[in-house]
Amino acid sequence: MALSAQDRFEIGELIALHGHLMDAGELDRMDELFTAEIVYDLSDFGAGELRGIPALQEAAVALGNGNPVGHHITNVIIAEVDGVVRVRSKAIGIYADGTSGSVEYDDTVVRAATGWRISYRRVIAHRAALGGRATRSV
Repeated sequence: MALSAQDRFEIGELIALHGHLMDAGELDRMDELFTAEIVYDLSDFGAGELRGIPALQEAAVALGNGNPVGHHITNVIIAEVDGVVRVRSKAIGIYADGTSGSVEYDDTVVRAATGWRISYRRVIAHRAALGGRATRSV
């Protein structure tokens, strides 16, 4: 399946919608983002994998004020490889105390009857400049 310009547009909108729904606390609308059997991999944060929309909703509620107040998604790259649609994007999370953090989302998206949905998301923390590679003189 070759991705059309419309597919790419809809996938981009899907990725952007995540930030808006999370920042607004509209957890009841997660089915607009994720498949029912979503695997949300937070292993990089020591939290393992969350499976299913209810697990995501419960985790967000449990984190409470520890959630970012602003999710800013950028640098979206959409690629189809061997029939699988993968999306990589960057996100900056702004917290209520003014601190921030940077992550990368590594997503697999699928076309459902209701539109494109994320079926797998791995959240990768950015903790070191240059991807943790040692710097050297050029």
